Amino acid sequence: MDNDKLYVSYNSVHKLVKNLSEQLTASGYDPDVIVAIGSGGFIPARIIKTFINRPIYAVGISYYGVDKTHKDHPTKIQWIDEVQSQLRGKKVLLIDEVDDTRATLAYCVGELLKYEPSEIAVLVLHNKLKEKDVEFPVEIKRYFAGLEIGDIWIKYPWDAIDIEEHTELEKEMLEEMKKQGKELYK
Repeated sequence: MDNDKLYVSYNSVHKLVKNLSEQLTASGYDPDVIVAIGSGGFIPARIIKTFINRPIYAVGISYYGVDKTHKDHPTKIQWIDEVQSQLRGKKVLLIDEVDDTRATLAYCVGELLKYEPSEIAVLVLHNKLKEKDVEFPVEIKRYFAGLEIGDIWIKYPWDAIDIEEHTELEKEMLEEMKKQGKELYK
């Protein structure tokens, strides 16, 4: 087993999103729309739609150029200008898979605030417990994370070449954690 990676299966993603939808409901936050950050936020956003039934808008944010070199800051590669009027005065739920450096999430929040929503909440599957490169604007009052984890590499199922092998690696990882008295998913 690879101790510096967290393998996450589709089943685990579904469990995390279901738990997050319950947290969202319990908090009283009732979003009007979902904004999914591509590509990692697409699948969690679609799953949460099953539980809260809100429209999804997709945005593309990139930290890398076409030549795969890291840029100084995120940039928009696909945006939702066509629906900006549908965001004004609305509650937005912004979804991505992981809060790592927070640069992409904070950038996206800043861009969405230009459309004057009444509120933006952020939801991620995983929050890495580490110093972030940027903080959220003060307007962000609600933040939902499925799991708080260390600064390790996350292997999501949508990045797997062989999904059966990926799922088996997660199973082995979870069994090893259980032997150590740790449990990720309840």
